[in-house]
Amino acid sequence: MDQGKILVAEDEESLRFILKKALEDEGYWVQTAVNGSSARQSLTDSIFDVALLDIKLPDTDGLTVLKEIKEAGVDTAMILMTAQNTMRNAIGAMKSGAFDYITKPFDLDEVMVLVKRAVDSRKLTRDFRELKEEVKKRFEPGVNIIGTSSNMQGVYKTIGQVVDTQATILIQGESGTGKELVAKTIHYNSPRWNQPFIAINCAAIPRDLLESELFGHEKGAFTGALDRRIGKFELAEAGTLFLDEVGDIPLELQTKLLRVLQDREYSRVGGREILKADVRILAATNQDLEKSVRDRRFREDLYFRLKVIPIYLPALRERRGDIPLLISYFIDKINREMGILISGVSPEALRLLEGYPWPGNVRELENTLIRAAVLSSGPILFPKDFTLQNQQSAAAPEVDQLSLEEIIRHKLEDYFRRTEGVEVDNLYSLVIERIERPLIELTLKKTRGNQIRAAQILGINRNTLRKKITDLRIEFKKESS
Repeated sequence: MDQGKILVAEDEESLRFILKKALEDEGYWVQTAVNGSSARQSLTDSIFDVALLDIKLPDTDGLTVLKEIKEAGVDTAMILMTAQNTMRNAIGAMKSGAFDYITKPFDLDEVMVLVKRAVDSRKLTRDFRELKEEVKKRFEPGVNIIGTSSNMQGVYKTIGQVVDTQATILIQGESGTGKELVAKTIHYNSPRWNQPFIAINCAAIPRDLLESELFGHEKGAFTGALDRRIGKFELAEAGTLFLDEVGDIPLELQTKLLRVLQDREYSRVGGREILKADVRILAATNQDLEKSVRDRRFREDLYFRLKVIPIYLPALRERRGDIPLLISYFIDKINREMGILISGVSPEALRLLEGYPWPGNVRELENTLIRAAVLSSGPILFPKDFTLQNQQSAAAPEVDQLSLEEIIRHKLEDYFRRTEGVEVDNLYSLVIERIERPLIELTLKKTRGNQIRAAQILGINRNTLRKKITDLRIEFKKESS
């Protein structure tokens, strides 16, 4: 009996028996209840696909039980049975969340058809809900977007704030940082998750064809337009349109895109029909759009229309602490998809990969690991297994590619390597002094020796600044302005 699990709540013994037998003959597992309290208890203690609930029960009425069960979050499909064929009961049942209602006396075949429809509907709803949860889980930040660094946590926080809105989002970052993955994560966690996600790379399509790709065209609109073509906006109807490399859209087409964002209307190339654009726009670029605006290569009004919510994806060199996590993730993926058994990377190889500037970002890291895994002769990847664009830069990244925090980290790592096995005391004060001295000296130089202004810039008390100048034996000359 795997057709479904049914509860029959009916105080009339003969009818309860008839319904139970008829349902069991159809392959259902059936449990019965003689009053409202026992029905309520059964529905909260066990999972049922469908409940046949009499409106008139000895201790309460079925509508009350229905409301209580729905408020408790039980998703059993509830079918109300009533001998009172009144509009009030029907309206009350449906308003309270009943799947349907049936009036006595009823035909058993009619009941079986209704129960089967209710069981099928609940299974579809459950499957749909499970699919939604699986999709959300798959695109949950931190699952496919790997990283626990502070700047990636900021990205996750922004994603969480915007997924349920319809706001246009501009995702900025270098090539290979995962901009499309962020766009998919936003889409599949949004109310539009079960509608199309359509992506178009604006840089990969010839300028004279991009308008047709975006908005479609009518037959005969231009030479070679032999049939009507549906554009990306129509394909993405009710869903999300991802405009990758939006900075490469030519100026003349930017005007039409701006009009769509403002009016939510557009026409196919060569067409007169006005089409509604029920589409959420997510855009991405690796360009400095502010500079493009200054250079008059990108419309300022379109830039601000796109940048309602900005998300900046850090380069991999700006979050080196995430590299071990990414390596582990990609090795698992490579093993799973390619049938390779790589256990991990050696400590020396990890240091090599952590020190490399990764101009191609996460995409380059993945491809580098794939190449090393395929060509490796053993389960552990060593430095010799990796072919990087510039081995010298892997050993010592260019300073201008590193943040201040990363420069300090590299200096400290070098210090710890050089002092390995040597007892070191008072390291904190030593490091702070090395940072404070140039900071105060350069600030005083900037203010031409004006201590009041220097204290304001540093955000410290003037007396504190004087004490540090004395303690650190900083010499400076106050210049006349």
